[in-house]
Amino acid sequence: MTIPFFPPDLFEQDRRAFKELLYEVGTDPEQKFILGRRTAELEDELRASTGAEHVIACSSGTGGLNLAVQALGVGPGDEVIVPAFCCQPVASSVANLGATPVFADVDPHTMVIDPDSVEKLITERTRAVMPAHVFSIMADMPRINKIARAHGIKVIEDAAVAEGAVLDGVPSGRWGDLGVFSFFQVKAFGTAGEGGVVLTDDPELARTVRMLRNHGQDGVNRFLHHRIGQNSRFDEILAAFQLHRHAGFEDRLERRARIADYYTERFAPLADRGVLAPPAGRNGRCYYVYSLLVRRRGDLRSWLIEKGIGSHVYYPVPLPRQPAFAAWAPQGAEWPGAQYASDHNLAIPIWPHLSDEQVTYIADSVCEFFD
Repeated sequence: MTIPFFPPDLFEQDRRAFKELLYEVGTDPEQKFILGRRTAELEDELRASTGAEHVIACSSGTGGLNLAVQALGVGPGDEVIVPAFCCQPVASSVANLGATPVFADVDPHTMVIDPDSVEKLITERTRAVMPAHVFSIMADMPRINKIARAHGIKVIEDAAVAEGAVLDGVPSGRWGDLGVFSFFQVKAFGTAGEGGVVLTDDPELARTVRMLRNHGQDGVNRFLHHRIGQNSRFDEILAAFQLHRHAGFEDRLERRARIADYYTERFAPLADRGVLAPPAGRNGRCYYVYSLLVRRRGDLRSWLIEKGIGSHVYYPVPLPRQPAFAAWAPQGAEWPGAQYASDHNLAIPIWPHLSDEQVTYIADSVCEFFD
């Protein structure tokens, strides 16, 4: 049996629909290929499903983070606290505006930002904190919001991997002043390309983000630029495709969660052998990626290759240890939780069209290695 980590047939069931939608958009008399009525319909659909007051579609999850940071007016002299273990846009979206990314450590089990680390790093220059949900688990948003309110700083919720997750009854993307989803192909609500959205309940922030995504224009007066904006507009073909796929999103999420439940149950007995599974349960879980923490990661990965099972190591070097961010890594600073996550995480397949037989084979193979 061969089971790749990234499935090559992710959109196979949608092939015919995609071709039909491509023809539909391409032959539409409106001939509008960005920010048209389909983008507006997708924004409306996501407003209804998340309860957000405003949803603004943009070119990517990274683009959404860039827009969110800029919409808050962050710039030179400002600091934004970001996780040390995460995808690099959490830091580059800050650095690209001339501000300072300040790296907080992460919990060594959940691999999400540690609220205690956040609170210790707040200074008079701190403008915002950017918690990121990682792999299977949402960050501790209640504590982070409490800390942010106490210090008068904003929260940008990087929910790029967590669309559809719910923590204490509140959907991901709804906890911060601004939230961001990503539609990158392998995300839970991925598309056949790139895309993302920014969510907010603040009308002024929403108005600013809408202008910034389209070169600072207001959508009414073309070539009248109110702000220095970006080109982060959304594609009409992909908007139509996401509208088509949204109906099956809950079912795909549930399948991912059931696979994760099974994995966690199977791997629980391995805890004393150096394998730590994500915390069990559904509250605050997204299961975009199912990542174990493994002491003998290299050996297990080689074993899985022999078994025909793909795996993946995410973020093998913490962000403040990356050459690109060396200027923002204080001399002598340590991020032990982030370093542990980088050294030990190993993700195994969890895509929703895995068969029960494949899921059992993956779990059996992991357990056999330790037997």
